[in-house]
Amino acid sequence: MLATGTTDLVRTIRWEPTEAGRRQLAEKEWLVTNGLGGYASGTLSGALTRRYHAYLVAALPTPFGRTVMLNYIWERIRYADGRAVSLHNMIETPGGREFEMPHLQNTTYVTYTLLSSEPVRLELRPLVAFRLHEAPVNHPVAAPYGLYALGDRFELTPGGDLPPLRMFLYGAEKAFTVMPERFDNAVYTLEQTRGYECCGDLWTPGYFRCQLMPDQPGTLVASTEAWDTINALDPTELPNAEEHRRSRLILNANRAVTTGLAAEMVLAADQFVVTPAGRAEEAARARAAGDEVRTVIAGYHWFTDWGRDTMISLEGLTLCTGRQREAGYILRTFGHYVRDGLIPNMFPEGTKEGLYHTADATLWFFHAIHRYLLATGDRATLRHLLPKLKSIVEHHMKGTRFGIGVDAADGLLRQGEEGVQLTWMDAKVDGWVVTPRRGKAVEINALWYNALMLFADWLREEGDPMAPQVDEAATRARESFNARFWYDEGGYLYDVIDGEHGNDPACRPNQVFAISLDHPVLDESRWRSVFDVVRERLVTPVGLRSLAPGHRDYKAQYYGDLRARDAAYHQGTVWAWLVGPYVDAYLRVYPGDLGGAREVLGGFAHHQSEAGIGTISEIFDAEEPYTARGCIAQAWSVAEVLRVWVKLAKRSKRSAEESPTAAMSSSSSRS
Repeated sequence: MLATGTTDLVRTIRWEPTEAGRRQLAEKEWLVTNGLGGYASGTLSGALTRRYHAYLVAALPTPFGRTVMLNYIWERIRYADGRAVSLHNMIETPGGREFEMPHLQNTTYVTYTLLSSEPVRLELRPLVAFRLHEAPVNHPVAAPYGLYALGDRFELTPGGDLPPLRMFLYGAEKAFTVMPERFDNAVYTLEQTRGYECCGDLWTPGYFRCQLMPDQPGTLVASTEAWDTINALDPTELPNAEEHRRSRLILNANRAVTTGLAAEMVLAADQFVVTPAGRAEEAARARAAGDEVRTVIAGYHWFTDWGRDTMISLEGLTLCTGRQREAGYILRTFGHYVRDGLIPNMFPEGTKEGLYHTADATLWFFHAIHRYLLATGDRATLRHLLPKLKSIVEHHMKGTRFGIGVDAADGLLRQGEEGVQLTWMDAKVDGWVVTPRRGKAVEINALWYNALMLFADWLREEGDPMAPQVDEAATRARESFNARFWYDEGGYLYDVIDGEHGNDPACRPNQVFAISLDHPVLDESRWRSVFDVVRERLVTPVGLRSLAPGHRDYKAQYYGDLRARDAAYHQGTVWAWLVGPYVDAYLRVYPGDLGGAREVLGGFAHHQSEAGIGTISEIFDAEEPYTARGCIAQAWSVAEVLRVWVKLAKRSKRSAEESPTAAMSSSSSRS
C-alpha cells in the first residue's frame, strides 16, 4: 500500500502514459516492512528490477536471516466475454493493488479491488525461487517443490530447514488449479547496471482464481507463520489494525512532526526499529531481565543492524518519535555486546555474533546515551551501562583491537590496521580499502573528546573518583587537537593527521563534527572559517558531499559495478545523514539564522517522491541532478532529517515566545 498509514498522508504519484513515464515509474520503489526486518518491495511500474524486490522477504531465525519466500505474483483478469488481459505489463490494475504486512509477522496480504461495475475473474500465479535475499538471482531453483493442500490452505515446501510458504486466498468462488511451470530468465535490470547476475528462473505450482466484484475484493495471503497466526486477521481487519498502529506512532511523536511531511517521516522511521528475529538467546537473556531486544536496520534493502548507524540514528528514530522505551532497549542491547572496549560494527545476516571493526561506533554510543538521558532522565540505565563505559574508556586509553588507542605523545586517538576499514568512510572491495584514513582522523578525535567530557560528567554525578583523570585526558586531547588539526592554508581542518602519507588536507565533511557535537573540540574562534568552507564546497540540496570537487579522487557520479561504485562511495558522493551535524554546526555559528538552517532541508520534500516513496535514500550523486543512489530507505538519513526538523521547530517556538513581535513581523514578511 503506497499510502503511509493515515488518510491525510496518502502520496499521489502522477505520471505520463508514455514510455518515458513508464521508465520513471520503474525507478520509483515502494517498501512495506513488518517490524522484524522482513519486507515486501517493488517498483511502481510493477517490474522487479532488484534481487531484493519480492512480495514476501521473511526475517527468519539463524542461520537463514532474510529470505525471499514469494518473489512475484503473475496476474491476469478474464472478462465475461472470454477476453483475458495480463496485468504483468500494465501500470493500472482493476482497482489498484494493495500490499500490507501485519506488524511482527512474516506475512504479506496482497489485495485487489474492482472499481468498475462488471465482475471479472482474477487469476493469481505465485512465482518462487527460495533464496537468501542477498543471493544472486541466478541461484538455482530447486524445483519442483512440494505442494500440499489442506482444504483451501496451501503449503509450498522448499525442503531443508526452511519453513513452508503458506498461501490462502480470500475471495468469491475461489479455487486453485495445479499447473507447475518454470519461468526462465526473469530479468532484473538494475542488477545488470550494478554489475551483478541479472537473469534467474522462477517456478510456480499453479494459480489461484476468484471472482472480483465491486463490493468483494480478492486477497492473497502469503506467510511463513503458523496457520493460527495467519487466520488471526482477515483482510477486512488488517487495514484498521495497521491504521490504528500508525496513528498511535504519529500521536506519540513530538508535536513538531505530527502533520504533513514530518508525519510521513515518523512512519518512515518506524520501518527501521525492529525486533531481531534470529537472536533467540539474546531475546531470552533480555526477557529474564525484564527487558526486550530492539535494534535498528541501517537501510533497506541490504543492510542489517550496524552499531554506528544505530547510535547516530537513535535520537531521530526513537526520541523524536516518542519511543523512549525502545531507545533504552536498543542501548542496553548494544551494551550487552561490548567486547574489548568496542560495540559491534555490524551483525552479519543470519548470525548471532557481531563484527567489531569500527573506531567510531563506540564513541557514538556515548553520544546516544547522552541524548537518551536528556530525553528521559533514566539514571538506572546509565548506572547499568557505566561499568561498560568504564571498560570502553580504559581500553581506548591503553589500546585495543585494530590499532585503536590513545597516543601517549599527544593524547589523541589513533586507529588503523592494514586491510581494515574502521571509520564511517568504510568502502572496501577485493581487499582494497578505498579510504583507509589510518592515523588520527578528525571526527574520531572530535567524538573522543565529546565522549570523555560526557563520561567525566557522569562519573562526577555518581561520585566516582575516576572523573579527574578523565577530565585531564579530555583537556589534553582538546589542546592537541587545536594545535595539530588546523590546516592554515585552507582555513579548515585536516581530515587525518599522522597518516600513512603525513597529514591529509582533503576537504571532507568530517570536520563539521568538531563544531556540531555537544562538546565541540574546536576553538570557537575557528568555527566560522571551518563552517564557511564546508558550506561553500560540500553542501547540496540533499546533504553533504563526502569530498570537495577539485580533489584528484573526486567522483561526480556513483554508478557502475561494485568496484566503480565503491571507488566513489566516499569520494564526492552526497550523504543525506550529514545534514544533521551540518544544521547543528549552522546553529552554533549562526544562531539567529533559523531560516537559513531550515532551507538546508528543502530538497528532501521533493526527494520523497523520487526513489523510495515516502522515505529518504542513502546517498546521491555529487552533481546535478543529484540522482538518488544506494539504499532506497536509510535509517540515519531519515533520522537526522527528522531530528533537525524537531530541533528547528523547537528553536522557532522558543524564538517566538521570547520575541513575539519579531515573530509576527517575520510571519508577515513571508505571507
